[in-house]
Amino acid sequence: MKIELSEQYLPVFEAISSNVRIQIIHLLSQKSMNIRELAEALGLSSAIMTMHVKKLEKANIIHSEMTPGKGGAAQKVCSLSVDNLEIMFPLKDVIPREVRRTDISIGHFTDLNILPTCGICTRDSIIGVFDDPRHFLDPERLNAKILWFGQGYIEYKLPNYMLGSEIPEQLEVSMEISSEAPFTNNNWPSDISFFFNGQKVGMWTSPGDFGGKGKLNPPWWFESVNQHGLLKHLIVKKEGTFMDGIKLSDVTIDDIDVRSNQWTFRIAVEESAEHVGGVTLFGSGFGNHNQDLVFRLYYTKQPLEKVSEA
Repeated sequence: MKIELSEQYLPVFEAISSNVRIQIIHLLSQKSMNIRELAEALGLSSAIMTMHVKKLEKANIIHSEMTPGKGGAAQKVCSLSVDNLEIMFPLKDVIPREVRRTDISIGHFTDLNILPTCGICTRDSIIGVFDDPRHFLDPERLNAKILWFGQGYIEYKLPNYMLGSEIPEQLEVSMEISSEAPFTNNNWPSDISFFFNGQKVGMWTSPGDFGGKGKLNPPWWFESVNQHGLLKHLIVKKEGTFMDGIKLSDVTIDDIDVRSNQWTFRIAVEESAEHVGGVTLFGSGFGNHNQDLVFRLYYTKQPLEKVSEA
């Protein structure tokens, strides 16, 4: 998780300002645990533990789902949602960076080659039927807000409005994403690869296909299938490619033809991957984060005299 030193992220700072909640994070880094198990491990009541868990959920540090326990009673099982936290402090004595943002709807892909299990839906209904890739070409796909597939790739194109006077510093795409298991499975790893302009920039292993209840899912959405993902930030900059601050590769922003008039962005589960566990993409109105694919280009501007000299 990458955050800035701002009021927007006060819930995160509050969540990690407690010794108890830090201990909870350490416990969940080893395995998923229910409320009773966490309470017993730390010598607290279940009511107090529930309060601490809610603060960590609000900060998107952990996520929880209701699962059947012994005797059929429901239990709340907690898992970590992030594996790192990076706090960006304001910088001084540097050329100020500007940012250009482009949002691409989940259904606005321009190429694909996928294998089941798969499906694609709008906020209102399923497009076609599940597990038939042909329905990904239905015109209604432009309104899709969730999609999933077991293997293959899906690709997006977007325009690049960069000017000659702008110096690219960092390209970032944020997305809510998870694996794709039959029904749901929190322990379902998937090696998901990412490509910018045909260049593979890195691979990230999604831990699972999460059940429970997505905060934004429409009332008709099935509880037995994909519910929410993790909000991930893929960043390509001069030092390499990173996922939430963890380095994936040495591919830099200079390696991906960032000045081309259009960009392509591909999300793939390759046949040769160790964990072929599929992909689920959540757009606005599904999952836990109300956004589609968000691209941000951070850049600085050349001084006017340098532009005129060029």
